[in-house]
Amino acid sequence: MTTEISATLAQTHPYDLLAPDERDALAGKVGRRTMAAGDVIYAIGQPVTELCLILSGRIEITDQDGDLLSILGPRNSFGERGLMRDGIAPVTATATEPGEMLTIPADVFRALVAAHPRILRFFDRTRPASARRQDVTTMALSALMTRGPLTCAPETPLIEAARKMRELGVSCIIACEGQSVRGILTTGDITSRAVAEGLPPRTPVAQVMTPDPITLPPAALVADVLHKMVERGITHMPVVEGGRLVGILTQTDLTRFQATSSAALIHDIAAASDSAALARAARRIPDLLVQLVSAQNPHQVVTRLITDIGDAITRRLLALAEEKLGPPPVPYLWLACGSQGRQEQTGVSDQDNCLILDDAATPPDDEYFAALAGFVSDGLDEAGYFYCPGDMMATNIKWRQPLRVWKQYFRGWINRPDPEAQMLASVMFDLRPIGGAESLFPDLHAETLAAAAKNSIFVSHMISNSLKHHTPLGLFRGFATVRSGEHKNTIDLKHNGVVPVVDLGRIYALKGELTEANTRARLLAAIETGVVSTSGGRDLLDAYDMIADTRLAHQATQIKRGDPPDNFMAPADLSDFERSHLRDAFVVIKTMQNAAGSGRGYLN
Repeated sequence: MTTEISATLAQTHPYDLLAPDERDALAGKVGRRTMAAGDVIYAIGQPVTELCLILSGRIEITDQDGDLLSILGPRNSFGERGLMRDGIAPVTATATEPGEMLTIPADVFRALVAAHPRILRFFDRTRPASARRQDVTTMALSALMTRGPLTCAPETPLIEAARKMRELGVSCIIACEGQSVRGILTTGDITSRAVAEGLPPRTPVAQVMTPDPITLPPAALVADVLHKMVERGITHMPVVEGGRLVGILTQTDLTRFQATSSAALIHDIAAASDSAALARAARRIPDLLVQLVSAQNPHQVVTRLITDIGDAITRRLLALAEEKLGPPPVPYLWLACGSQGRQEQTGVSDQDNCLILDDAATPPDDEYFAALAGFVSDGLDEAGYFYCPGDMMATNIKWRQPLRVWKQYFRGWINRPDPEAQMLASVMFDLRPIGGAESLFPDLHAETLAAAAKNSIFVSHMISNSLKHHTPLGLFRGFATVRSGEHKNTIDLKHNGVVPVVDLGRIYALKGELTEANTRARLLAAIETGVVSTSGGRDLLDAYDMIADTRLAHQATQIKRGDPPDNFMAPADLSDFERSHLRDAFVVIKTMQNAAGSGRGYLN
């Protein structure tokens, strides 16, 4: 019997990776059992004591509500999720017809994967990332910033501040009240604003400093600093967490590192004199995407850097519009929604944007803002961010309104959640300020989140709406591919892979009043705050990472071939390993969708 089992293993992946003597040794430890139709191999919450390899028959995998997740046939294994987590079954496995299976005891299985990384990678859905090239621009500020920067009170005499800077050999001092940043004074400020103007030595720092400087949190990327420095012409970046100053990163700190091509691209964007120059810069984005993916950067880094470029193009167009049209009649705020709002842009993006105007705006003022919206949207289209097919743009007067109207919009969507309201809310809950008076947004954002979270009917409608995007799961570990047309035999990694997770992340954010707009950040916050169970949330995060990484790799491959990138990938282009794990990722998403739909998708 051992010889027969060894021969079966030799014809089954990943056991075919073993040397013959190792496979024979494993065969001697493998059991064999029969199953009858209706046998429950294990149920949710029960211990998983062995890995099962089907020889004949069929196994149905179902979730807590009895919804079918998968049908497994001969040469399919099951039980690895429980064995590689906490030893507890996350699903139910039931035989639907008589058959046989091989069983590998838990301790034997764990020893097997521990000794063979390639077999571990097959069974471990999370696929530990291979070593990535260390790139300073993708590091967090916390890794490079100078902690405990030099500070002073705003009323400190200029000469005392300058002496402190000289004593410590630093180029800036932060003016603080308590731990709150009020301004920054650099050696350049002292030269150009104090000495050159002949100010008295005891002039308060507050009169010379740059007030309310741009700051970033320690979790931001170094690339974020580079982009801000290049775009805004600044050389120092205070690092603030929870309203408290925790560090400083200066241009001098970065001189020993080469700026990435994304920073160089933003430099050209900031200097662009017209929309044609911006379009030329944007044409370099596909090459940047290939470079970032080739360097094995995770999807959240790639999409952040790509989105930074879209943000910079938008802000430059706003500046060019004001140069052409003159100063705005009232303060305004340009916001992005959709993938740009979530900082998740890839090589394929249209534009979704809107304008919030100060409540002092009058009807005649709309002539100016209509012209501004047209200039910016036309420039974005020229740069490759195509017009939104649904007209979700600031060029549509509906999405170019005073703050009070926007508040009415959100109240109406929340109180009367019809299908159109659900669709609009799904887009608009991903808003992120890009340029203009950011003070117009925080109150709207906070009030909307609070009102939405308290309205259980609205949240229920949003959940129902989110479940309309189905994962591409077929039977017998296959994929439900597009059946006809231009994309026949492919799966849509965006609408059937990424979007379902985006929808779930948005639901968690509403339920927990989480302020994050980025999907991955929403999932992490939902796990940390208990909005979603730790095990379910971690599984969903792993699944999202796998699908999003696969999507970017697919687009990078298309670009390298000279083809325009899209979201339609043929499963046949993947290896057995990749297909198996990608399908597992879709199973996780479907499981979490079912949990959300049944009301179990939140607290433990």
